[in-house]
Amino acid sequence: DDNKDLRNFLKCSFENQYNILEAGNGNEAWELLQKESPELIISDVMMPDMDGFELCKLIKSTFETSHIPVILLTSLCDKSDQLEGLGLGAEDYITKPFSISALQRKIKAMFAMLEHHKPAKDIYEDGSLFLDFSEQFASLNGKPLALSAMEYKMLNLFLKNPKQVLTRQQLLERLWDIDEKYVDEHTLTTSISRIRSKIGADGDTYIKTVYGMGYQWTGGEAK
Repeated sequence: DDNKDLRNFLKCSFENQYNILEAGNGNEAWELLQKESPELIISDVMMPDMDGFELCKLIKSTFETSHIPVILLTSLCDKSDQLEGLGLGAEDYITKPFSISALQRKIKAMFAMLEHHKPAKDIYEDGSLFLDFSEQFASLNGKPLALSAMEYKMLNLFLKNPKQVLTRQQLLERLWDIDEKYVDEHTLTTSISRIRSKIGADGDTYIKTVYGMGYQWTGGEAK
């Protein structure tokens, strides 16, 4: 936040509960993220240079930071602005002016959600593709793969249902609707295509299209 008084107020309010890092704008925050790995980011929207929307987009599109949840602080009352933040990947927002107790509830709810959704130690390995869902690390033929949080969720869902045809509707409901982030089928198609381009190698097919029905995990069968 570019408001130093607000940063100091929030720091004093929460420093007894959490380790606090602070930045005066989006550029400073991004530089800080190259050195630190926070568990949660709280960002104002209206900031000079790089605003909160731009920062959120950058965080969510970068492999090393895409898993970090973002709460946006905004004085904007327009519902479309709130939806824009969520559309860019922010997990939640709170509208200014807000009470410390309200923000505290948001933070506690976010950490509770993260704990609830924390995956059990879950690893897939077939000699070529390696996926560690608990650590969100992936590699192909020994070379690291950059996968987004949503791509890990999709791959995990396929691996929990091997050989089973998952319909497009099932994928949409299980991957997006649970977080109240509704998308169309074009987004699903694009996501599947992106994953295939990342994990396919040497003619292996991991996700098969079952025309008229959906998709099926085939575990690296040769084409």
